[in-house]
Amino acid sequence: MYEDQEIELLKKENERWSEEVQQKLAKRPERKKEFVNTSGIPIKRLYTPLDNEEMDYFSEVGFPGEYPFTRGVQPTMYRGRHWTMRQYAGFASAEESNRRYKFLLEQGQTGISVAFDLPTQIGYDSDHEMAMGEVGKVGVAIDSLLDIETLFDGIPLDKVSTSMTINAPAAILLAMYIAVAEQQGISPKKLRGTIQNDILKEYSSRGTYIFPPKPSMRIVTDILSFCSGNVPQWNSISISGYHMREAGCTAVQEVAFTIANGIAYVEAALKAGLEVDSFGPTLSFFFCCHQDFFEEIAKFRAARRLWSTIMKERFNAKNPRSMMIRFHTQTAGCTLTAQQPKNNIMRVAFQALSAVLGGTQSLHTNSMDEALCLPTEESVRIALRTQQVIGYELGVTDTVDPLAGSYYVESLTRDICERAEDYIKKIDEMGGSPEAIEKGYIQKEIQDSAFKYQREIEEKDRIVVGLNRFQLEEEKVTGLLKVDPAVRTTQIENLKKLKSKRCSSKVEKLLAALKKGAQGDDNLMPLILESVKAYATLGEICDVLKEVFGEYGQPTPF
Repeated sequence: MYEDQEIELLKKENERWSEEVQQKLAKRPERKKEFVNTSGIPIKRLYTPLDNEEMDYFSEVGFPGEYPFTRGVQPTMYRGRHWTMRQYAGFASAEESNRRYKFLLEQGQTGISVAFDLPTQIGYDSDHEMAMGEVGKVGVAIDSLLDIETLFDGIPLDKVSTSMTINAPAAILLAMYIAVAEQQGISPKKLRGTIQNDILKEYSSRGTYIFPPKPSMRIVTDILSFCSGNVPQWNSISISGYHMREAGCTAVQEVAFTIANGIAYVEAALKAGLEVDSFGPTLSFFFCCHQDFFEEIAKFRAARRLWSTIMKERFNAKNPRSMMIRFHTQTAGCTLTAQQPKNNIMRVAFQALSAVLGGTQSLHTNSMDEALCLPTEESVRIALRTQQVIGYELGVTDTVDPLAGSYYVESLTRDICERAEDYIKKIDEMGGSPEAIEKGYIQKEIQDSAFKYQREIEEKDRIVVGLNRFQLEEEKVTGLLKVDPAVRTTQIENLKKLKSKRCSSKVEKLLAALKKGAQGDDNLMPLILESVKAYATLGEICDVLKEVFGEYGQPTPF
């Protein structure tokens, strides 16, 4: 990139400049003795071409839309079209959530992202005793196909892209979505969207698992196989680093652990007899965008480079789409504060800008009041408008990967790659991600990082405006959104009506067939699809699978 003579001159001038600065620091020291980012990577005072002297442009950076995809997965990125603007939403009943989706679509949202309540996420119907106090609280309550019909009433599923944050019962919710689309006269081949379906991170950081790891991985591969042949535009898994980051891991760990999980899913699919290029293009990823602006941009670029290399060199993928790490991003909920909540608008805006400069394909911006409650219509509109201002007013979408070539960003991208590779190597030596989780390695790494980050805040080594510095005496926040507890009563009444009207003998017959399929090696997706079409409930289907697979209990370290 530079002539040898220029490099030598630059080295001399850099030494001269550094010595002069060091002399001045004796009179006016810097704010801190050492500057490091959240991953513990030291941040130098100045970056120059010397930091990228050994960089090979074609193998490390390349061109947008081409291997190693560091600069983006599409050749023209946002010059062609903006990322999908979706707001994660869902609360109370299907009727109320349907109204929120229509409101967001009217405001210019271009995709739907469904949040489910905890009973739905762990396989309980609303009338189960374990669901008491949780129905509709952190997402929408879904008990049967009837609820999904209501949830998407009046929303043409061939015109929108839908993301569903669901894991252990992902097969059931996908089946319900397909069934509703067919009621609208829409072929599964026309459906676009994503189910999270990432069970491994549930064991390490999130906790909404149902079945033990082995049968859970079987369900994941059944979905991959089914989608590759029947729902080809659907992203059958969203391998998620977001929840590990929210649990406290660093940016480097987020990349490493997410990709390690991705490797495990690919290996499981190959073991099940699938060809890498048959399912590789349907894999997608989900990352967090945290507070360190440049670290996050470099993180996204590093993740693309790492995944493309792994798919090409480790798994011999031939289709370029199999090598692309296409991802959704959500701004970091864990950075939001209940103190001075309007500050969260600025936090979210900078995180969203970082995600866009990092090349995301889809984005959710958190609302300013989410540290206090589910977002109100006003706060969710501001969050959506934040994306629209970035997309239409700032000019950052007019050229592809505008920070490429930055001495700092390229150096940081390489650092993150190398440190993530070290983690992946350790995990490989343990036998892979499932084994590393079983041994508690990934959990401990996340917990240690979370502890370190929290201690930095408490000791004011890390400033959070309004929380540990620049505090104010504040009045109690009013106008918060609250979910009516009566939603559970309504859900239970609807369940009773459903069970009295459906053909019980047909449901029993289909559930028996599902049980037999689970005991063998049949692909479970077609069996689940037929069951939901007969209005078998989510809880009933999960109970059948529990009979065969059992339930997972997190081992205690004591």
